[in-house]
Amino acid sequence: MKSKAAQSVQDLHYFGEFGGVNPSISDSSTYTFLSAKTMFDTFEGNTEGCYLYSRHSSPSNLYLGEAMAALENTESANVYASGMGAISAVVMQLCNANEHIVSSRTIYGGTYALFKNFLPKLNIETSFVDITKLSVVEAAITENTKLIYCEAVSNPLLEVADIEALAILAKKHNIPLVVDNTFSPSNISPAELGADIVIHSLTKFINGTSDCVAGAVCASTDFCLSLKDVNDGAGMLFGSTLDSLRAASILKNMRTLHIRMKKHSDNAYYLAQHFEKDGLKVVYPGLPSHPGHETLKKQMNEEFGFGGLLTIDVGSLEKANSLMELLQKENLGYLAVSLGFYKTLFSAPGTSTSSEIPLEEQETMGLSTGLIRFSIGLDHDITDTYKRMKSCMQKLNILDKQKELA
Repeated sequence: MKSKAAQSVQDLHYFGEFGGVNPSISDSSTYTFLSAKTMFDTFEGNTEGCYLYSRHSSPSNLYLGEAMAALENTESANVYASGMGAISAVVMQLCNANEHIVSSRTIYGGTYALFKNFLPKLNIETSFVDITKLSVVEAAITENTKLIYCEAVSNPLLEVADIEALAILAKKHNIPLVVDNTFSPSNISPAELGADIVIHSLTKFINGTSDCVAGAVCASTDFCLSLKDVNDGAGMLFGSTLDSLRAASILKNMRTLHIRMKKHSDNAYYLAQHFEKDGLKVVYPGLPSHPGHETLKKQMNEEFGFGGLLTIDVGSLEKANSLMELLQKENLGYLAVSLGFYKTLFSAPGTSTSSEIPLEEQETMGLSTGLIRFSIGLDHDITDTYKRMKSCMQKLNILDKQKELA
């Protein structure tokens, strides 16, 4: 599959207020109206093209939103103060009390906690299913189901959703398909595959510098406007507004996303191939051994590769912790949550980003205590990185132990 999204972002053309090559940053919390009637119309819901109050929108947020819409090839996009702010706004806009969500069971721990623990307080229930089995997904849909939710590539198990097939299923039941594309910006274009709403944590690959938290919702113009409605827009009323200075910073970083994603993918693919040959238990969608390999191949944007995330199961939490500490000591990355940084980041999801999921459910979904999630960095000499990482594993007898288990 070939996407025009990356080029669309490059084609966006803004000048600053005084002709600067970067658009001017709007450093205002409130905006003037030239007529009282326009202010009245804005409060009545005719908000398109107007700036009211920065909790609603701002020029800087609009610029970033337009870039996100271009990236995902949607009509519009809104930006938020976090990925969870974006997810919460979408869910609250689509669901009322006594309604229902069908969700992938392998999703980010924060999203899982929102669906499992918080939404029931509002009488919104969620069925967690194996998103790779369409018959199971369809069987979970009820007359009260208001959306199907999944991650294009799941966190942390790297399951691959068949977005095109899920979109057909969602349309059959007249409900929207909502896809979190945080793990695969540029690699996958969910809207082009039929998804109705695409969500991002901009904190990760899109920003790429691990210096802020932000999110985005890419969808139709009507849906994005509904989120900003002053009377009943979840994005407006819950107040998850992105700061203008951060919006401007992320927009600048987006200009190199296409370059960075290629390098993240190339490096991850190299390491995954070599570690699998060494006998390690590697999960990476680019490997033929991955159950979702063919699914990803048919829907990926080939020039951007298979993504920058891989996992290695080293057998136990003790081994995982020892390896991560040694890798950090040897300056091969950082023991830290999150992803998309220029340097490799690694964590044990079961005790960090997925710790909200109960242990018994982690076991059911295949999330072992020895699993390490790697967000592979932009290392120039990945061959040297591989040799040094392998040396760390040998020091801890991880490679030998894996060969015995094999």
